Amino acid sequence: MIGLEIADIVGIVAFTLSGFMVATRDRLDLLGIFISSFLTALGGGIIRDTIANRVPFAFSYLLPVTLVILVILFAIIFKLYKKSKIENKTYFIISDSIGLISFSITGASVGLMANFNVFGVIMLALTTAVGGGIMRDILLNRVPVVLTSELYGTIAIIIGVVIFILDDLNKIDNMSLLIVFSVGLLFRLVAYYKKWHLPKLD
Repeated sequence: MIGLEIADIVGIVAFTLSGFMVATRDRLDLLGIFISSFLTALGGGIIRDTIANRVPFAFSYLLPVTLVILVILFAIIFKLYKKSKIENKTYFIISDSIGLISFSITGASVGLMANFNVFGVIMLALTTAVGGGIMRDILLNRVPVVLTSELYGTIAIIIGVVIFILDDLNKIDNMSLLIVFSVGLLFRLVAYYKKWHLPKLD
């Protein structure tokens, strides 16, 4: 389905930028920047495909790796790492949110294609969306953003549920995926800027 392919490409590009910004913010060298970007963009998909008993997309096609390299080169050439702190934070939140929503959709869709039940679909949506970021944050000795950021993992779970319901109603098409993407992205950005959180124990 064209919509899923587009979502996957958008997710890779967005999460590559996210990984790049985290790496430059932590002042990693060029190798560190490439590792952070690759893990963020492709790590979740590799875990997803392994769970779904598929050859990881990043290991069988050149497109994912090529996209990561091109985005890193673009970010270096246009010196995105030299943006002011406020601009850099805004770029990071937007690119990370786009990646989150895109990969939640593709993860849930892979779960459906593998004939997983609702729990499996939700887990693949969550794993695809946050797996790479968790690997990156652990490598950089940071608390994974999914455990602290505004409804980050929750949104991936919600998208997994929505995709499963749409499939059950036979309503999955490019338009419905676009609507899910748009609403999910809006929800994530509002949650971030309004500081919405799940309850915490004091």
